[in-house]
Amino acid sequence: MTASPMSKGSNLPVDARVVRVELAWVTGAGVPDIDASALLLTEAGRVRDDGDFVFYNQPRHASGAVTHLGKQRGTRETTDTVEVDLGAVEGTVERIVLCASADGGTFGQVPGLVLRLLDAGAGTELARFDMAAGTETAFIGGELYRRQGKWKFRAVGQGYASGLAGLATDFGITVDDAAPASSASPTATTPPVSPVSPVSPEAAAVPGPPPPPVPPAVPAAPARQPSASHLHPGAPRLTKGEERLPVDMRKRLSLRKEQVAVSLRKHGAAEVTARVILVLDASGSMSFLYSKGVVADVVERMAAVAAQLDDDGEMQAWTFASNPARLPDLRLGELPEWLRLHVRVGEMGLFRRGRKKGLEPSQVDMRDVGIQNEEQKVIAEVRAFVRDRPASAPTLVLFFSDGGVYRNKEIERELREAVEEPVFWQFVGLGRSDYGVLERFDTLPGRRVDNVGFFAVDDISTVPDAELYDRLLSEFPQWITAAGRAGIL
Repeated sequence: MTASPMSKGSNLPVDARVVRVELAWVTGAGVPDIDASALLLTEAGRVRDDGDFVFYNQPRHASGAVTHLGKQRGTRETTDTVEVDLGAVEGTVERIVLCASADGGTFGQVPGLVLRLLDAGAGTELARFDMAAGTETAFIGGELYRRQGKWKFRAVGQGYASGLAGLATDFGITVDDAAPASSASPTATTPPVSPVSPVSPEAAAVPGPPPPPVPPAVPAAPARQPSASHLHPGAPRLTKGEERLPVDMRKRLSLRKEQVAVSLRKHGAAEVTARVILVLDASGSMSFLYSKGVVADVVERMAAVAAQLDDDGEMQAWTFASNPARLPDLRLGELPEWLRLHVRVGEMGLFRRGRKKGLEPSQVDMRDVGIQNEEQKVIAEVRAFVRDRPASAPTLVLFFSDGGVYRNKEIERELREAVEEPVFWQFVGLGRSDYGVLERFDTLPGRRVDNVGFFAVDDISTVPDAELYDRLLSEFPQWITAAGRAGIL
């Protein structure tokens, strides 16, 4: 049964628990492709973070309440659908704005554009809104909203000439897609900081003298097997390539390596070697930490751990959000260029398809990574890497996240299966909350050894190097002992 057409601004009650918002149009030559999306808004009319945007690159909200189901193409009509479980919508969400964007044209070129609201269970049509547009490239078709504890639907029909990016920005989504990554200044992502003392984000933003030229980053290569036969136990290790670093960065690295060596000696692990892997959260809520240079500073501080523990000073690295992506290996002599090219979530673009212009061959297109939290995917990928490239030394994974964990069962399964592998997972929380199973894993029973460490800090830029390395390396030596006794190492 077809519902009576709604007029712009009209509303009606919605009694169904699960509804589908179906955007339909007539396909043909010269007709742009249309994408449906949804924004979850609080009472203030804003998203809480970028995770409240559900669209083709981020098809499922963390709460499970809103899902982008995707397109169905018929001989004449194409539909793109968003499903909403109204019973599962979080209490802080007051409105769900139902949007559309035109790819390759304007809505004035789209014939037969209609929004249909369906009862997902019964399949009946609850509402129908025929939309007319002109030069707009983004559109708010309608919205689901709460009124006195009940849900209602309103036909909106508001267009945006600035496209989906302009629409999303109005509701608080972070959009930064203007400048290509290659134009970023190396000194902007490698702020001069005291080697031991913390700096504020404001101080970190002050550019220092430009570094000397360094060789370009090269694609990732298989890990080398660590060997400590030529090293002086417990002493800061000289690593190939350090001499190419800018003087200030080389001094910071030298002092930080000494701090790492002190922490290892303190925990009885002066002669320990390890392969070091870095994992960086790239979800939407991390954008502020990237733009302030906090993540770049974290990477530089972790490079000292690799320089001290691994004989070649290289780190394998991953970034992740909705999907994982391996970054090129971080080699010490190329650290400034690596930071410039690969610590770049603040430049991600959400809305365009195809490879972003201006990317260098080694760079990851961050639109493929998305903005939602899917930790279990990158954990599985790192596990596969370690299995495929066995090393004579254990592996230490340094995993940085600002929380928002919701795949608890999947993450727990991956980490439980990893107990029998020569890998220690050190998770560091960067000041938000909802760390879920990552925070609880230390207390979970049924494991032969404790293969996971976790701690959280409100502002990692204020934590001195000595304290950071102490916390980072306190449980790793204990795991090495336990894993050795259990026959894992």
